Amino acid sequence: MPENALVTLRYGPYESCGTVEHRTFRLQGLRAALTLHGHQCVLEETLEWNEVELLVHGQVVFKCCIKELEFGGDGKLDPLCKQAVTAVDDAY
Repeated sequence: MPENALVTLRYGPYESCGTVEHRTFRLQGLRAALTLHGHQCVLEETLEWNEVELLVHGQVVFKCCIKELEFGGDGKLDPLCKQAVTAVDDAY
């Protein structure tokens, strides 16, 4: 995948502290890891609970549960962030 690829990051609501909302705190590391590799991220909310999907050219290249991503951080130590970056890099 060439640098500066546009990656759509779809994320659904999840339950935390007794409420169900769309939150981006768990996406910070994933966004940082993708940006570090030269990709641009666009956030898009979806109604699917607990779900994160990465789309490149309209195709889903990576999918995981948002609760499995580390809270905050830069994504360097999160194995799911590494898998997601690899999936985006291998999208072509």
